[in-house]
Amino acid sequence: MLVVSLVTLGSSEQLTGGYLYHRRMAEAAPAHDARVEFVSARWTSNPLTAVAPDVVVVDSIAAALAAPWSWRYDATPGPPLAAILHQPPGGIDHGGPHRAVQARLDRSLYRRCHLLMAASAALADELVVAHRLAAESVVVVAPGADVAPPPTTLPDLRQGRPVAFLSVGNWMARKGTLELLQAFGGVDREAAILHLVGRDDAEPRYSARVRDRLRSADLADRVVCHGPVSRTEVAGLYRAADAFVLPSYREPYGTVYGEALAAGLPVVGWRAGNLPHLAVDGQEGVIVAPGDVAGLTAALRRLASDHEWRARLSAAARERGRRLPTWNDTAAAFFGHLRALVQGG
Repeated sequence: MLVVSLVTLGSSEQLTGGYLYHRRMAEAAPAHDARVEFVSARWTSNPLTAVAPDVVVVDSIAAALAAPWSWRYDATPGPPLAAILHQPPGGIDHGGPHRAVQARLDRSLYRRCHLLMAASAALADELVVAHRLAAESVVVVAPGADVAPPPTTLPDLRQGRPVAFLSVGNWMARKGTLELLQAFGGVDREAAILHLVGRDDAEPRYSARVRDRLRSADLADRVVCHGPVSRTEVAGLYRAADAFVLPSYREPYGTVYGEALAAGLPVVGWRAGNLPHLAVDGQEGVIVAPGDVAGLTAALRRLASDHEWRARLSAAARERGRRLPTWNDTAAAFFGHLRALVQGG
């Protein structure tokens, strides 16, 4: 059996794309004759030797914490070292000096890794081109697009309106939650309803601004906040919605876009991160210049009013979703690369 020590930050039960990815791999491990042991990184103890694995995999969110401990590999090599990257060196939620320092630590760890598994082709390119990491060590292992079987009874998201928009993402500045609300406020109030899924406490000050905006007259009684939900519930929401919108400024992969496409939902968002690699503007959805709230409003208005156009986008989205990897595909690649590394292949 292949024993994998997956070094991450905090609890693996957190509801973000990276943590969900890891839990999926842990659940799939037995089918691949493997076991995943989660280790929470700390400054005060060496997470790379917390268990006795065949291979150590460091989550990109924990790379800076693990980096100083990895320096010991220079003198006393341990099990093969790999990393799973859901974000570039330096992360995506910090700026200025913090990002610069973290980027140096991250790269220090990655240069000692025998294998770097990137969650998207866009991120893989960034690792090689912008951060000058060895191209031969980088492979793409994208998340699966299948969420879970939806519930037997789907929720009524439209609630008397023609169209239901769905957005899945924590309330964060980089997710564009306020821009989404501003744009949706410009859509005729009887034409559509908006459903928000995700944590509302990730950035407390920003969340306070979101709550203030939700109290505005143009959004009253037409935005439903679900908070975090289970896989089965979110699968039902995807199946019951008419279009997906998330104007995120930085998504190294954007698991939710893939899930929406697999559910046949046109996707709407900024021309940023990995979204342009997943969908073509005017084909599987609408991709707008980052920060163009007027353009986002126009896209939502047309999706709410032009049913034939929305149906064409939906059909193309479903076809694109069929070509995306499933979680079975992801697990086969993940454990296949790790087993080859352990065997020296």
